[in-house]
Amino acid sequence: MKKLTAEDAETRSPDVVAENVEQLKTIFPEAFTEEKVDFEVLKQLLGGMVEEREEKYGLNWHGKRRARQLALTPSTGTLRPCPEESVDWDTTKNLMIEGDNLEVLKLLQKSYSGKVKLIYIDPPYNTGNDFIYPDNFQDNIKNYLELTGQVDSAGNKISSNTEASGRFHTDWLNMMYPRLKLARNLLQDDGSVFISIDDNEFDNLRRLCDEIFGPENFVATVIWQKVFSPKNTASYFSEDHDYILVYAKRKEIWEPQLLPRSEETIARYTNPDDDPRGPWLSGALQARNYYSKGQYEVASPSGKKFSNPKGTYWRFSYERFLDLDKDKRIWWGESKDGVPRLKRFISEVKSGVVPQTLWKYEDVGHTQEAKEELLKYVDFENSENVLNSVKPTRLLRNIVRIGTSSDTEDLVLDFFAGSGPTGHAVFAQNAEDGGRRRFILVQLPEPLPIPEKLVRTIADLTKSRIRNVSKELAESSNGKLNLDNRAVADLGFRVFKLASSNIRAWDPNRDDLPTTLHDSIEHLKTDRTEQDILFELLLKLGLDLTIPIEQKSIAGKTVHNIGAGTLLVCLAEKIASAKVELLALGIAAWHKELAPAGETTVVFRDSAFADDVAKTNLTAILQQHGLENVRSL
Repeated sequence: MKKLTAEDAETRSPDVVAENVEQLKTIFPEAFTEEKVDFEVLKQLLGGMVEEREEKYGLNWHGKRRARQLALTPSTGTLRPCPEESVDWDTTKNLMIEGDNLEVLKLLQKSYSGKVKLIYIDPPYNTGNDFIYPDNFQDNIKNYLELTGQVDSAGNKISSNTEASGRFHTDWLNMMYPRLKLARNLLQDDGSVFISIDDNEFDNLRRLCDEIFGPENFVATVIWQKVFSPKNTASYFSEDHDYILVYAKRKEIWEPQLLPRSEETIARYTNPDDDPRGPWLSGALQARNYYSKGQYEVASPSGKKFSNPKGTYWRFSYERFLDLDKDKRIWWGESKDGVPRLKRFISEVKSGVVPQTLWKYEDVGHTQEAKEELLKYVDFENSENVLNSVKPTRLLRNIVRIGTSSDTEDLVLDFFAGSGPTGHAVFAQNAEDGGRRRFILVQLPEPLPIPEKLVRTIADLTKSRIRNVSKELAESSNGKLNLDNRAVADLGFRVFKLASSNIRAWDPNRDDLPTTLHDSIEHLKTDRTEQDILFELLLKLGLDLTIPIEQKSIAGKTVHNIGAGTLLVCLAEKIASAKVELLALGIAAWHKELAPAGETTVVFRDSAFADDVAKTNLTAILQQHGLENVRSL
């Protein structure tokens, strides 16, 4: 039975560097000598693809190498479950996570790599007043605890990022780079990322995304008209828009969903000639693009002649035109002697509208609407706590419509969740179209300017809003069932909070080793619950945090079945020697009944056994029944 420690690779987030080296070794084994990379050989193998000049095009800044290293450094933290703050804990597949998003993104790597369909983020715009995440490169868990006031540390505070600091753009880039780098790993190959930004960092963000996602995967720059009236107090120009940068992970396979047609657009389709094929809209038959077969004369039913005007050409050949006319697809006007036009039937065109890059406030909302929404769902005592950068739900729903499908359980991630408009949008869109989309929201518990009784941090704000939206939709008719009644709509969310690992790290006091050894007898932290430990196992073994968990009492001990037998866990504090055989046989019988498709991991609390003999006997019995992978914590 292998004992898992805090230092084991299995109990940490993925070591990206080690994984990259293994991939490189698989492709170029001859480039390795004594487990080290021989760069001279590697350059020879890559031929002309190696860039050796000192001066080259790209985005560089002070601290970039350090920021890249930060993204590669594994996390030793965990996420502690908070059922008491959740909604529908037992059934929901949505997550709300409190914590520094850099550490959370690291912790999600094993469980959610390649599983996110859409990422939307609204990061700090770097206006000089926004919160900047001053990452501690040595211990980001400690940094998180200091920032959120959970431990004392002089000099650590929530700060602004002013241009006077001399590192205005550098600090912002150092904050964004590792987060985007890790976020890309979570995207499906056919996934996409939408990022809100303004002019302050637009250019830097574009080049940063080119580096991380590849310039070939740039999709569009959306312009969102965020205000409905000009600001006459502006010194130069009234800033009426923000940008939304859109990138795909692999543009060649990403397909944006079509947007529904507006009522105004649908109303333009009519059927004045009672065509049995239904409503249609006419379009011009001439174009300015040269077409050698597009120069001819046609006659209307009344005998009136028409030729292509100078500088234009018919879109079809004469033979094709006659076929369309015979099929009654040419409209000559009510009097039958008008300029011919092509009939386009609504039943034959695409089921929706291709997204455009200009989003007007009347279609997707504006900032004032966003604030009014926030006030509707969160009861503020102090108006200073209303976030200025909040986005309207209609804007987020438009992004959700484009980036996800209502037919699958597409996963939406927002790791700058703010007041929670992304979770709100997912709930509302699912209620409208019967979708089964899921979300993961991540928000730092940054204190509000004036702490309130129930809402003291922005993370509290996130939870309060989506909790109230959930309640409202649950009480409405369209929020109770999906449209085809296939399942009850998921209006819940599980809350988790970032914390240090439940597993004690070996940190000896060399001046008092006897006391250190005594304190290390219990391998797990004594202030953590069985549920805390269970969910750390899920994270570290790469299982979904909403995977079904079943409990069963065997030999008087609670055994957890996770993922239909993928993981069997018994975290009893004491297992008597006399109970070992009964417990092992009971677990083996349950495993046989579950009949999982793949290998099963069985985990026990290391300190639960009276001695090594009991532990060895239990392991031997389980292995005799085909359970080879037995571990202890």
